[in-house]
Amino acid sequence: MFADEARFGRMNRPRPCWAPIGIRPEVACQLIREYVYLYGAVSPKDGTCVYLIMPAPDTECFQIFLEILAKKYPKDFILLFVDGAGNHHSDELEIPANIILHLLPPYSPELNPQENLWDEIREKIFKNYALKSMDDVNAKLDEAAFYIERNPTLVKSITSFPYISRSL
Repeated sequence: MFADEARFGRMNRPRPCWAPIGIRPEVACQLIREYVYLYGAVSPKDGTCVYLIMPAPDTECFQIFLEILAKKYPKDFILLFVDGAGNHHSDELEIPANIILHLLPPYSPELNPQENLWDEIREKIFKNYALKSMDDVNAKLDEAAFYIERNPTLVKSITSFPYISRSL
């Protein structure tokens, strides 16, 4: 599996969209700096995913994510590829018995297929929204996680990089 975390919040970035000829769409823009983080792990082999909304990208939150991942797949042995974020290799981290962490090379987000799922979520679920509260952000993230988790065929098509497919 490949894991990562991404920041979502109330500061939006308007994106292009289609509109009838002669009509210029209006999109609200806001600069409110409130965020939560969506932790995610994906298996490109079968399209399974695990997501968890957390308040910060720190060791404590990553620890909770690892424990939930380990409990969801108690009979499986998980080789979890992660980037080099400090919370991924902290001395305070207690890695569950059925998980081994493997660090991806530095400055290479293109090797992590979870990054492509963040793009899918931002494009399909968060596109051109100005959310009124953090409760709305959490509701959108729940919707996004549900959308991704319930579409393993889509997930496989987005995350099955050739170098991953050849190694399975």
